[in-house]
Amino acid sequence: MHATTSRRGRRTIAAVTGTAVLALLATACTGSSDSGGTDDSASGKDVTITFWHGWSQDNETKAINDNIAAFEKAHPNIHVKAVGNIPDDKVNQALRAGGDDAPDVVSSFSTNNVGMFCSTKAFIDLNPLLQKSGIDAAKTFPAAMLNYTQFQGNQCSLPLLGDAYGLYYNKKAFAAAGIANPPKTFSEFAEDAAKLTVTDGDSYKQLGFMPLYHGYESTTEHFLGQYGPTYFGADGKSNIAADPKVAAMLRWQKGLVDQLGGYAKLDKFRSTFGEEFSAKNPFHTGQVAMAIDGEWRTASLADNKPDFEWATAAFPVPDDQADTYGRGYQTGTIVGIASTSKKQAAAWEFVKYLTTDTDAVVSFANAIHNVPSTFAALGSPKLVSDDNVKTFLDVAKNAHSGTTPPAVNGSGYIVSLQNLGYDYESGKQTDLQAGLAATAKQIDTDIAQAK
Repeated sequence: MHATTSRRGRRTIAAVTGTAVLALLATACTGSSDSGGTDDSASGKDVTITFWHGWSQDNETKAINDNIAAFEKAHPNIHVKAVGNIPDDKVNQALRAGGDDAPDVVSSFSTNNVGMFCSTKAFIDLNPLLQKSGIDAAKTFPAAMLNYTQFQGNQCSLPLLGDAYGLYYNKKAFAAAGIANPPKTFSEFAEDAAKLTVTDGDSYKQLGFMPLYHGYESTTEHFLGQYGPTYFGADGKSNIAADPKVAAMLRWQKGLVDQLGGYAKLDKFRSTFGEEFSAKNPFHTGQVAMAIDGEWRTASLADNKPDFEWATAAFPVPDDQADTYGRGYQTGTIVGIASTSKKQAAAWEFVKYLTTDTDAVVSFANAIHNVPSTFAALGSPKLVSDDNVKTFLDVAKNAHSGTTPPAVNGSGYIVSLQNLGYDYESGKQTDLQAGLAATAKQIDTDIAQAK
């Protein structure tokens, strides 16, 4: 299994553990959020900082250790003690406990926890340090990446590589169905999905696309990335019942479910799929002809070598937003400085290097097959790319691309919306607007209780 896919799997799991993380953070003694703590590193004295991260696969740990070695060479008085394979719940236990064993710098795979890291002041606000270093964040990082690394003006983390979503398609199946080019709008997508679907009694020989929300990466937030919704209003209240784009997405997905055979038939076929992060993934096996997925899938397909030619493109967009084609959903890894750290000056030098040094960002992206997280790295000639990878680089640079905004209770609101999606696609909830109103109310209640 490719290293990046396992990383993605851990991030997916992290997305539904926000409540547990919040409980830890709510009782944490996180200290001050004021950034710019002093230590002896500026005077040239030796300082050792502790860096906790989640990478564990051989190529991942080698890549991060290579970056650490390059940093230490450039900053000979700052030493980095790296500890890998650390999940968010362990991070927050350490931040709560404090002391010499707590990390100075933390990297997390879950952007969903940024709202909690910022609002509880577990991580310091990096805005003063960015300004002091002369770094214009808006000119350095793509907008979507900046959005998922801050909360209510508190830039308590920075992007450290990203993930972008697009369309994978089976060129052999396309040719057999007489389809010349990947679809750009949802109407074209529906037409192609139908042409690519070959039934076999009450099942499928080939399914054009698996639209069910349990179909691996076909989640509500990934689909909504093609619409550009407003999840929360200016008052901080859930906006999903008021924003027509949310209802439009849910209706679009339900229409695709019905068109391609209905929930029961699709769910039965879905049960035959192999593991997402393996050669038995349904796109790899040819069970589905199109899939929504991230850039890491390019490396998996190159490793597993399916018996057909494949390609990537931006995922289609709603017909009434055809001019936004090229957009996609984005997420990624974040890095921050613990407010309990007594070595924040040295920690900032390390974070600044990891996130803004172009060669460091590019070498890391090349090693673990992720999207670079700065404009400079996205345009670097040292970036290893091809036409299939370029799709995701372009999504990352697209001004229309978006993400899910941080919240004080992490992924709670995303889970609530996803649960509504499950009920609506299966026919359990037939009144969509009533379902959206109830879900919005639940989201507001959950957030109020988390504050």
